[in-house]
Amino acid sequence: MNLKKNSPLERIINGIYTENPSLVLLLGMCPMLATSTSVTNAVGMGLSTTAILALSNLIISLLRKIIPEKMRMPAYIVVIASFVTMIDFLMEGFTPELYSSLGIYIPLIVVNCIIMGRAEAYAGKNGPVASLFDGIGMGLGFTAALCILGAIREFIGAGTLAGVKVMPASYVPVNIFVLAPGAFLVLGFMVAFMNKCKIGFARRTDIDTVNGPCCGDCASCMHGDSCGEKPENGAAAEAAKGGEA
Repeated sequence: MNLKKNSPLERIINGIYTENPSLVLLLGMCPMLATSTSVTNAVGMGLSTTAILALSNLIISLLRKIIPEKMRMPAYIVVIASFVTMIDFLMEGFTPELYSSLGIYIPLIVVNCIIMGRAEAYAGKNGPVASLFDGIGMGLGFTAALCILGAIREFIGAGTLAGVKVMPASYVPVNIFVLAPGAFLVLGFMVAFMNKCKIGFARRTDIDTVNGPCCGDCASCMHGDSCGEKPENGAAAEAAKGGEA
């Protein structure tokens, strides 16, 4: 599927799959590992980060032509810290249990390298609409990876999902999965699975390219008859090479 570059859908797919911040770019590992002990914590951290990513990307993009080049980093931090403070207060007021569970990791979103990285790499160089959807896509990609990691750890390590008991009473939880070693183990398998999917897709794309339309440079083409055009293309290439020799 060919999507227009920087279109809203392309930015969302890019954040969820192509450049998933956690499983491809390997950014934000600290909150990823620390807050994924349960699905509830993962959803709370993921959605908070998504909101801050989208809003900070939007504001930074709108101000990109006003912010002096030498002051961009301090300006980005001020914008991000403002939204983090708002989210912090909102969570404390409306979801006190989740706020207490996540603890210091909500204020630490200010220094989350996913947010600062997207501000520097994308929002500061592109328009507000594309930057907004880039933030949404990156946030959803982070949330999805965080929720999958949290679900696996909670299911195996406690026998529950979102605090609901799903395993029989005879099940013995594997406690290591709710500890740091379990987080690294599950994350490693998730990254390996993502790499496997992307490598397989890249190979299929290469095969489609080889068997696709002719590149037009038949004289130096390496594919010969497999280029997808008429069989004489390969013979013409061989004849041209023989003439050069």
